Order: sequence, then structure tokens, then C-alpha cells
Amino acid sequence: MFGLIGHLTNLSHAQRVARDLGYDEYACQDLEFWCMAPPQAVDEITITSVTGQVIHGQYVESCFLPEMLAQGKFKTAMRKVLNAMALVQKRGIDITALGGFSSIIFENFSLEKLLNVRDITLDIRRFTTGNTHTAYILSQQVEQGAARYGIDLHRATVAVVGATGDIGSGVCRWLTRHSGPKELLLVARDYERLERLQQELGSGTILPVEEALSRADIVVWVASLNQGMAIDPATLRTPCLLIDGGYPKNMAGALQRPGVYVLDGGMVEHSLDIDWKIMSFLNVPNPARQFFACFAESMLLEFEGLHFNFSWGRNYITVEKMEQIGSLSRKHGFRPLLEISGAGSEPVIQ
Repeated sequence: MFGLIGHLTNLSHAQRVARDLGYDEYACQDLEFWCMAPPQAVDEITITSVTGQVIHGQYVESCFLPEMLAQGKFKTAMRKVLNAMALVQKRGIDITALGGFSSIIFENFSLEKLLNVRDITLDIRRFTTGNTHTAYILSQQVEQGAARYGIDLHRATVAVVGATGDIGSGVCRWLTRHSGPKELLLVARDYERLERLQQELGSGTILPVEEALSRADIVVWVASLNQGMAIDPATLRTPCLLIDGGYPKNMAGALQRPGVYVLDGGMVEHSLDIDWKIMSFLNVPNPARQFFACFAESMLLEFEGLHFNFSWGRNYITVEKMEQIGSLSRKHGFRPLLEISGAGSEPVIQ
């Protein structure tokens, strides 16, 4: 059985979903209550591969909210995700993906010091961040999205914002080896890490975000929450493909300009309907089939009986592992989401 650990986008969203799921005691509470609320297993999932194989899983709501990070409650956030991990392990789940910020908060912590959670010693091999599959899907959205929206990738300038993160560095490695853009722009806060990445890649131009956005034909935005900024659509090239790999995804509404195409980055679409209800609470056009690539990683590992932490830590994503998970993704009927965010199949942002 596979598991998914996730969280909702903000307090008001969490209150609304709690009410819809019948958790009335959660529905009217403030952030302090959510800081104390225990994780809950709230959904049973059945998914069928295009091969005919059927697997089952569970979704666990961590009750973590991004506002906790914004208010500096890092220990609270970490504790909530650890408690959710302990819950899925108690339930005997074989492989579980950590969604959204559930995985990000572990990039700068030593896990070996955090594995004892009450009466449980976490078996870290039962958990995967899902970042390798996310990096693969983002790379496919660059390649396939460029072709779909009239951008010659081999003549294009691609900017990766958040290039030194786990997912961003994986995307940079893929683009350098496979995609062959004319120029790759590397954007992140830590200049020393950028220099190390540039040296590893053997290419790439380090630029501040404002300059990179004005030069890029394609932007892959995978920066973390505290790197967020307002983007002036007038500074973007036309056409410009912007792949929003953040969570929550909120760029499409702010970039309403013809010729600027915003994709929900790191999202997949399955070939068959999935029996679940949790995605119906999120803003996706087709919740029966569309969801996060990180979640799909645990499904792929369950389909293949690969019950180990395929993705973990920071900057361990290799092109070879992206190729491996990409092959499994195609085998079981997943494909990158290429429709413009909020616009169905329309060719421009409305």
C-alpha cells in the first residue's frame, strides 16, 4: 500500500476542507489550534495503471499549514510532518510521498536526530519526497510546453528560479544534458551554491531574478515560499512560457497578458480516473486525473514494488534517476500537464 502526506494551502482553505470532510471541531479554529492538531488519515485511494494493475493507498492530512513557516514556527512544522510520518508507519503503509512543504522542511535538517517519534522509530526507507519525479515532469513541461506554445527550445533562454534547490538542480541537470537550450540562467539566493552548481553543469549564467526574467523565453519557477516575489508581466518576453512549480500555485492570476503562458508546474495527468476525493478540494480542472507529480512517485514505486526512499535530501537527483522514474511514469499512464493554468485549452491567458 502507498501513502500520501500532504497539507492545504492556507488557514481558510484548511477550515473549509475540514468542514467539508466532517471535521467540524477543526473548521472554526485559528492557526494556534492547527499547530496542535494531530494528523488525520482522511482518504482511501484506488488507482489503476494502464497496464491493468490496481493498487490502493491512503491520504494523510498533516495539519501543517504554510503560515507556520511564514511565522517562523519551523519546529512546529517539522513536528507535524514527523507525526504524520509516524501515523502512516503505524498503519503499515509501505511507501509514502511527502507533498509540498512537507518535504522542503527536511532539506536543512539532520534526519538521523529526528527519527524517534513517541513510540515509533521512523524507517526512513518507507518515505520519499517525490522530488525526482517532479523534476522529471517539470523538465518535460519545458520540452513539450515549448513545442506546444511556439518556442524553439534550442534557440531559447531558459531561467530556473530556485536553481540550487533539490528539484531546481535536477531540472538544470536534465536541461543541460537533454534539452539543449541556447542559454540557461541560474537564479537563487545563495551565490556560493550557484557557483558550485554552475561548475558542476559546466555551463549556465548566474543572474539576479529581475534580469533573468526579462531575458528568459521560458521560466521554471521552483523557488521556496520565502523567495516569492511579484512579477511584472510587462517585463516578460512575448511569447514567454512560465512553469509555476510552487505550491500553492498563484502566478496565473497575476500574469494576465497575451503571449504569457503559465503552466501548473510539477503536475501530472493520469490516463484513467482515480478513485479518491482529496483532489476535489484543490483547484485543478480535472481532480479525478490531475494531481502532483510528487504524489505520483509513491504510486509508481508501489506499482513496481520499489519500497525505498527513491528521493531524499538535497541535490541528490541525478539524470539517470529522472530517466528511470520517467520510464515508469510513461509505463503506468502518467503524462505532464500542459494546459494553460486556469484557461483549459485556450492558447492565451485570459
